[in-house]
Amino acid sequence: MNSKVALVTGAGTGIGKAAALAMLKDGYKVALVGRRKEMLEKTAADSGAKDRALVLPSDITKAENVKSVFAKVKDTWERLDVLFNNAGMGAPAVPMEDLPLEKWKEVVDLNLTAMFMCTQEAIRIMKSQEPRGGRIINNGSISAHAPRPMSVAYTATKHAVTGLTKCISLDGRKHDIAGSQIDIGNALTELAARMAKGVPQADGSVKPEPLMDVAHVGAAVLHMANLPLEVNVQFMTIMATKMPFVGRG
Repeated sequence: MNSKVALVTGAGTGIGKAAALAMLKDGYKVALVGRRKEMLEKTAADSGAKDRALVLPSDITKAENVKSVFAKVKDTWERLDVLFNNAGMGAPAVPMEDLPLEKWKEVVDLNLTAMFMCTQEAIRIMKSQEPRGGRIINNGSISAHAPRPMSVAYTATKHAVTGLTKCISLDGRKHDIAGSQIDIGNALTELAARMAKGVPQADGSVKPEPLMDVAHVGAAVLHMANLPLEVNVQFMTIMATKMPFVGRG
């Protein structure tokens, strides 16, 4: 039985839920973090391992909530081996000049600032525990490499996440903390289901795109998490094979 402890943000739906389910199935103790308690409880119930799931509903854009969540994990299980920084959001697909500043700030607060705050708290636990160290996995998105039309807030934050990942890898070395990033393209989640009907392309057209089962993403995150700390997947791209991403599609 796996004795590792993980914390997953955005664990109530989509990619976060898939990763949490994969870890719970593998024997992890998993803290499930997200805004909606009922969705987190469903993740715990669906896992068949509620005894190893800790439901922690929280708005992690608030610093005091982040501190409280990580303190609860430490108090409950006395350590943290893996943080999956998954929680994120997009903004309405509007021309860049029409995006309200408030919406820009909302996306930055969750996709970047909340991820940074969670990373800080994870490092504080990981560097002081025995045995020392851990792994921080950031959800980057293929938007960390190439934007979709009218996605400036999401794309800018995901590019910034790549910088955060590299800094975790560099600054975490002395504490035996590994930093990793998974960039995901077209996983079939509640939010991505619309892609099968058609999404805007760079040439101005609207076309349906292939999707992949989100369970494959959960399995990929688990693979990264289970590596020994002397091994790191710095960046992984997992995507629907035929989606229009590489080259001109």
